[in-house]
Amino acid sequence: MRLRVGVIYGGLSSEHEVSVASAASVIGNLDPNRYEPVPIYINQEGRWTLPTKPPTTSSAAEIIKDSKSRAKSKNSTNHEVHLLTQPDDYFLLTIRRRPSDANNHAQNIINKIELDVIFPVVHGPYGEDGTIQGLFELSNVPYVGAGILASAIGMDKAVTKTLFRAHGLPIVDFAVVLASQWEASRDRTLDELTSRFDFPLFVKPANLGSSIGISKVKDLTQLEKGIEIARQFDFKIIVEKSIPKARELECAVLGNNAPEASSIGEILPAGEFYDYASKYVDDSSTLVIPASLKTEQNDAIRTMALEAFRVIGGAGMARVDFLMPQAEEQIYINEINTIPGFTNISMYPRLWQDSGLDYPQLLDRLIDLALNRHAAKQSLHTKLPSS
Repeated sequence: MRLRVGVIYGGLSSEHEVSVASAASVIGNLDPNRYEPVPIYINQEGRWTLPTKPPTTSSAAEIIKDSKSRAKSKNSTNHEVHLLTQPDDYFLLTIRRRPSDANNHAQNIINKIELDVIFPVVHGPYGEDGTIQGLFELSNVPYVGAGILASAIGMDKAVTKTLFRAHGLPIVDFAVVLASQWEASRDRTLDELTSRFDFPLFVKPANLGSSIGISKVKDLTQLEKGIEIARQFDFKIIVEKSIPKARELECAVLGNNAPEASSIGEILPAGEFYDYASKYVDDSSTLVIPASLKTEQNDAIRTMALEAFRVIGGAGMARVDFLMPQAEEQIYINEINTIPGFTNISMYPRLWQDSGLDYPQLLDRLIDLALNRHAAKQSLHTKLPSS
């Protein structure tokens, strides 16, 4: 019997289009002899639907450039999908609503769908921050990737950095600006930041990925503008030091209790840094896999990636990003991503391919890890033993 895999994608985040591309790659690389994919689409209003066709475009650039793709996706089906928030023999209800008229009452068609495992590729808030993982836990359905706490920690860059620093992992110095603080005392906030840091600086939303809302600022005017941009996406804003001529390095982690680290890749961005356009819109940036590193640098990065994964309580997968100044030996952890990109150009599957695990095999491993973790959790007691 093939395993029925619910691939959930889309979502309310600004990373919506990237998620659609990731889902197309995942569905396209699932072994059809082993798996039956069930695409589950969340539109940008947060409605769950069963699309008439799975996504097939694995290039985020094509999806982003197609301004009509979002509208098409919204209207591609009238099959609502609801994930049950209680354990049962089935996990999904689909409802096809039929319009009523003056003479007839609407007769909605309801179907049940069993799932063996869920593979979420919903990037950013409401998908990568523990919210949807909490729904999976209530349903008691196996799912790929980190649990509630690890997802929430990994999504919030301020919390992640604080936790890394507490465990002795090297991070770039940073400050947190809350929206309420910014609105109440803008001038004072700017004075505090400029007295603490020298330009240039990076400004970013604390809870978002794909380099959305990030600015590199070089003076006071740009700093104010950068905070305003980040404020559009989050109530919590990160302001951090810029590492001069930093190399951007990434390492993939795979596993549960005994995680493994992949080879290391390097990003050579076309612009000043690896922003959203460089990642998904144009192809002018270069990915170098494996990165050219000294043996001790390679070992240090892989060791820190595994430690970062353990610190947040990771499971299944994560991509850990690093910054390394060209003129120094110091290596900094930048962030950890618990649902990394799975598009046709994404670093996570490419790093594992370089490490000897091709895309379909990687999906096999991730699904096995999800099933094993779920099975282990079923052995835990949820009731007091009878006396």
